[in-house]
Amino acid sequence: MTKTVMCRKLGKEAAALEKAPYPGEMGQRILAEISSEAWDQWVAQQTMLINENRLSMADASSRKFLVKEMENFLFGEGSETPEGFTPPE
Repeated sequence: MTKTVMCRKLGKEAAALEKAPYPGEMGQRILAEISSEAWDQWVAQQTMLINENRLSMADASSRKFLVKEMENFLFGEGSETPEGFTPPE
């Protein structure tokens, strides 16, 4: 039987993540409050942000930006879409 969680992002009960996808307290919060479906949505959003903003994960400010966007996307009002972004068809 698949473990479920009341997903804060989706506002419904959905399949839970198997393990924390991020280290520390934030990872435990994600594990407790975010479904695997919502996490997959974040991964797609994160990929778009990295590509469209040409972020380097070696750069501390880029990593800090992504953590802030992750919190906004999963627990807040949502993540920003880069200006001029056109989603693929």
